[in-house]
This record gives sequence, C-alpha cells and structure tokens, in this order.
Amino acid sequence: MNETEQALLEAAMRVFSRYGVKRTNMSDLCEEAGVSRQTFYNNFRNKDDILRALIRSFTARALAEIDAHRPACPTLGAQLDLVFEQTVIAGFDMVSAMPNAEDFIDGVHASSKQEVEATHAQFRRVIADILAPYAPQLGKAGVDVASLSDFVQRASKAAAIAAQDRDHLLTQLATLRQLCLAAANQLNAPEQGPSR
Repeated sequence: MNETEQALLEAAMRVFSRYGVKRTNMSDLCEEAGVSRQTFYNNFRNKDDILRALIRSFTARALAEIDAHRPACPTLGAQLDLVFEQTVIAGFDMVSAMPNAEDFIDGVHASSKQEVEATHAQFRRVIADILAPYAPQLGKAGVDVASLSDFVQRASKAAAIAAQDRDHLLTQLATLRQLCLAAANQLNAPEQGPSR
C-alpha cells in the first residue's frame, strides 16, 4: 500500500468513525483527505472498496505487530496474549471509540464478508502456528491444533461482540487463554517455551 492509499484510508476511517458508513459519501471522504474525487477514485472505486482496504490494512498491521513481538514472547500464554491484543482487543478498542460503531460494523459486514473471512483465516493460521509446538500435549487432551485454533479465533471474536465493556472482554479472553494453557498442559509450566 502506498502513502497516498494509506492517507486516504486514514481519512476514511476518521469520517466513518464520525458519521458511520451509510451517511458518508465520497465528497465527505475527499474533503477529509484534502484530495479531488478523481484522486480518490484512482485508488478506490467506492465505499465498499475502501472498507475492504481498511480490513486488509488492519490485518496487515496486526500480523506485522505479532511477527515483530512474538520472539519476545517465549510462552504459550504470552503468545496468546499478543494475538489477542493485536487482533481482538485492538479491534474492540477501535470500534468502541467510534460514535457510530454499529453503523460501521454493519457496513463492514454488508460489503466485506469475504475480506473479513480472509482475515479470520489469517489469524487462525497464526494461532495454529503458536499452538503447533504443543500438539503432543493437546493430542493427549483430545484436541488437535487445527480445531483449537479455529475455536480460539471464533471464540475470541464472539467475546468481542458480546462483551459488555473492555474489562468484560479481557476477562473472557483470560478465560480462553487459561483453557488453552490447560489443554496444552502449560498451566504450571515455567516461563519458557513448549516442553518437549
């Protein structure tokens, strides 16, 4: 993504946050970005295109942060915390700060279902990679890595949707983390990587 596209997306996010997706028109976006309609249209065809790009941008940023900080997280718990922080909590905080959050979420769901699913698949792959070293312990507990990574991603997203507030979300994610640690036999493990 080039600088112009990034600047346009940041402007779009500010406008969508203020007015919601439905009430925002391309003129609002152009005005906020300080560009002509043609400049905007050269980069994005319509609001749906912008929403899909925003999802890709959020995903890329989250994955980059996870990659950058994961080496400093030697334990399963620390790595799960990192994934939750960069994906679920960051998304929750972003949407919670929006006055028109419900409209924004509806706009994303209506136009970007495939993009959202692609993002979830990427996050599931990261979770599976984190769980993979614990496959023997998970197997003993009757759980396989693919099923658990799918469950963790979907359950964490559901927790964000149903959370009463940020503290409630953090409690739900802490419970999910503990369930993963228990399944991987890591509840009492020292602060180091997977036991072999």
